[in-house]
Amino acid sequence: MPDNDAAAVTADADACVGSGNCVIVAPAVFGLDDDGAVAVLRDRVSAAERAAAVAAAAGCPAAAIIVEG
Repeated sequence: MPDNDAAAVTADADACVGSGNCVIVAPAVFGLDDDGAVAVLRDRVSAAERAAAVAAAAGCPAAAIIVEG
C-alpha cells in the first residue's frame, strides 16, 4: 500500500558546508559522503519520517536540503 503522505528528499552536495546537522536530526535519511558533504540515504520518506527530514532542512545552514510533499 503506497504512503500518500510520503515526501521526496533531495540535497545539493555542492552547496553543503558539512555541518552534519542533518545527520544529527535525521540519521535514517541523511549521511555524509567521503568528502563530508550531505548524502541522501533515502530519497522518499514516510509520513512518520517527514517531520525529521523537514527539521533537518530547516536546520541546514546552507539550505542544501529540499523536502517536497
